[in-house]
Amino acid sequence: MKIVIIGAGGRLGAALMRQYRRKFEVAGFNHGELDLSNRDQIGERVGTASFDVLINTAAFTNVDLCETQRDRAFNINAEAPRMLAEICREKGAKLIHFSTDYVFDGKKREAYNEEDEANPISVYGESKRAGEENVLAVKGRHLVVRVSWVFGPDRPSFVDGLIKRAQENEYVDAIADKFSTPTYTLDIAEMLPRFFNVEPLAGVDDPGSAAAVNARGYSVSDYSGILHFANGGECSWQEYGQWALDCCRTFGVPVKAKTVAALELKDMKNWVARRPVYSVLSSAKYTQLTGASPRAWREAVADYIRHFYSKK
Repeated sequence: MKIVIIGAGGRLGAALMRQYRRKFEVAGFNHGELDLSNRDQIGERVGTASFDVLINTAAFTNVDLCETQRDRAFNINAEAPRMLAEICREKGAKLIHFSTDYVFDGKKREAYNEEDEANPISVYGESKRAGEENVLAVKGRHLVVRVSWVFGPDRPSFVDGLIKRAQENEYVDAIADKFSTPTYTLDIAEMLPRFFNVEPLAGVDDPGSAAAVNARGYSVSDYSGILHFANGGECSWQEYGQWALDCCRTFGVPVKAKTVAALELKDMKNWVARRPVYSVLSSAKYTQLTGASPRAWREAVADYIRHFYSKK
């Protein structure tokens, strides 16, 4: 199987590149090699490549900057995915496109499932939702995977920034009234190949539905549409940070700070864009399809700190 990964220099893309090289024929484009705002580049580089599965992990993710660069946000996050889906349709390939919990407004206060109505409250969220719709409007076996609070060893995220601050200062803080779920890049890399199949199924009206996959006995890899994947549970940024510091002490990683003080969303005066207060993603459909449940976020974070921070 030939796989092309867009965003190969990013936090998730780099993890997929590293993990999949062991099993598949993999090529990747980083931002310097492929600018998703340049349609000619997309056509020249992706359109002429040979692959069975195209994985798009790239996006314009600066939530505040999207507010003042709306056209750029929609070009990269919405129009480029449409073009990628069209290229995949022409090649008979499968597109796996990554999206975000920010397509929701955060008002539900319980885990969002794939059937919940998207109602983004920022330009970033609007552009990512438009990208989802554009991908799914193109005929094919395409999959949109929504993830949240992605962390991993390839590029710093919230948890790395907090640990760095805790190693340099005795006082650290984090937001206590915004909730979602951390998602480990290595767990995403482990689960994703279950959905790599690109072979069409004859005589099936909606083979991509969860019910069809299960009831009719088709492979999990036949599923298409939207899928949520996040590690189990939920937390605030403060809880996430406190657990990271607790893990650091458990695994002998030196930190000066012992506790994470609470900030509130109203304290974030520099933020331009609105963020959903509650954007936990339910992975119930993933579990229904695969029979596997994502491990708890605390376990995943502990595993990350043990392997990439501890010298024991």
